Parts: sequence; C-alpha cells; structure tokens
Amino acid sequence: MKTKLMMLLAILLSVNLVSAQIPNITGVRYGTVKIEGLNIFYREAGSPDKPTLLLLHGFPTSSHMFRNLMLALQDKYHLIAPDYPGYGASSMPLVTEFDYTFDHLAKIVDLFAIAKGLNKYSLYVMDYGAPIGYRLAVMHPEKVQALIIQNGNAYDEGLEDFWKPFRALWKDPKNEDAINGMKKILTITATKWQYMNGVGDTTKISPDNWIIDQAGMDRPGNVDIQLALFYSYGSNPPLYPSWQAYFRKYQPPTIILWGKNDYIFPASGAGPYKRDLKNIEVHLLPTGHFALEEYGFEMAKNIDRFLAKNNIK
Repeated sequence: MKTKLMMLLAILLSVNLVSAQIPNITGVRYGTVKIEGLNIFYREAGSPDKPTLLLLHGFPTSSHMFRNLMLALQDKYHLIAPDYPGYGASSMPLVTEFDYTFDHLAKIVDLFAIAKGLNKYSLYVMDYGAPIGYRLAVMHPEKVQALIIQNGNAYDEGLEDFWKPFRALWKDPKNEDAINGMKKILTITATKWQYMNGVGDTTKISPDNWIIDQAGMDRPGNVDIQLALFYSYGSNPPLYPSWQAYFRKYQPPTIILWGKNDYIFPASGAGPYKRDLKNIEVHLLPTGHFALEEYGFEMAKNIDRFLAKNNIK
C-alpha cells in the first residue's frame, strides 16, 4: 500500500511539474456591449495589459475571420474584434430601424472602442474594415499606433472591374439591373467564390467559412441590409483624399499583407500606399481575398515582427 501511495504521489508531482511548464494560454473570450440599444458582439483574446489590436472584419464575414489570428498572437497582444450590426452575432435591426451606412458603422465601432476602454490601438483593417477603420483614424489619430492592412482600399487605383456594377448603383440606387446584379453577390455560390478564388491550396480553406457567412446573409431582412451598404460604399471614394492626408500627416507605421490574386481588391490597391506612408512594408501573398485562411501563420509572424520592430507598446 505504501509503495502504491508513493508511486501515485510521484505521478501527481510529475503532472504538476509538467503543467507548470505549459504557457498560460487564455483562449478566446466572447461578450456583448450595448451600443445605441444594440447588442454588439465581440471576440477578445490576450491580456488588456498588452498592446491592443482592434480587428475590423470585411464582407460578408464577421469577427469569425480572426479566430485563428487571435490564438496565434494572444500571448503578446490584446486582440479584440467586434461584429458590425447586421453581421455575425451582433443585433440585426431592419433597414427601417437602423441607418446602414459606413458613417454609422464607424460611429458604432468608435462607441464600442470607448465602451471597452481602448485608448490606443493598432488597427487591422480588411475590406469593409478599411473604410470603417480609416474613419476612426481620422477622428482619433492620437489613438492609432499602427496600421495592419489586408486587402483594404484607400486609392482609386484599387477599384477595378469588380466595381463597375457598383458604380451604376451609386449613380442610381433604383437601377434595377444594378440591384439584380448586386443580389447575385449575396448567394452561396458567390460567397464560396470569395473564399476560393485566387487561392493556391484550396485544401486549406474550410467550408465553415462560407456556410457561416451565408447563414448570416440568408436571415430575413439581411439582403436589404447588404444592398444598403453596397450603395453606401459609394461614400468611400470621395473620402480617399482625406484618408491619404491622414497617412501623410501622422505617418502611422504600416504593414500591408495583401492577397495579390484578389479580384475584388486587386494588388493595384496595395502599391499606392507607398506614396503617402514612409514607414511601410508591403507583402503580396499568392492567395485571394481572405488571405488569413491560407497564410494566417505567416501573416501572424510578420505582424508580430513588424509591431515589435516599431516598439508598439
């Protein structure tokens, strides 16, 4: 009996010693904040004592796109990613109940950041996240420590063939041909295409992505939300000069991690940033629109290296 007790004690001691050597991985936490009466859902990882990365998702996804990046960087950074109204697990008021514009989404994200006590942060912007994030940067340049840009546009050169039908909608929001064309972008076929087009190794792309995104868009009333934002996107190009002026004046350290095979935001949109930003790295990755799905590990390493090099604390 004594021998068995000694063996059990030794096993328990060895387990405790091994556990003591395992790093404290906190994982992703989930919550909501009430903004303008809406529940704004968010994912959060890492300690708030670490440098904050405010992660702004694109269309048609949500904070879900950052799930792996948050795990990869949580030991060194505080990462927080909200879902915009109408996306993910946030409230989805109808278009008759909420003004779905990029100005309004930026206001919601700004109020979210204030509610979460984010006094300074690096902005990670992708797709829709770019016009939302750049509005925040212009409003609060003192809060922005660095920019991380993944296929997010701020220059006319980046709006190529994909955007021709959108321009027709911007000129006439009642253009039936344009509206019908926009609705095709909201189908499961188009959503899957966004994830798969331009990808080098399709076995790295989980079908969970388009299944989850499409489930959100297929909710009653969501088509009208997406059409409203397609139209509102036309408010962004006129703001490009003000965003470029922000780049020139404040010179935030910037790393661009761009899927160069993206048909929506082609690589032509990445290069112009060099005109206005001095401390900039541009990495063109051989993948498509959602670069994190295929090159997330490499992107996380580059983000960490770049922020450390620029002494982001």
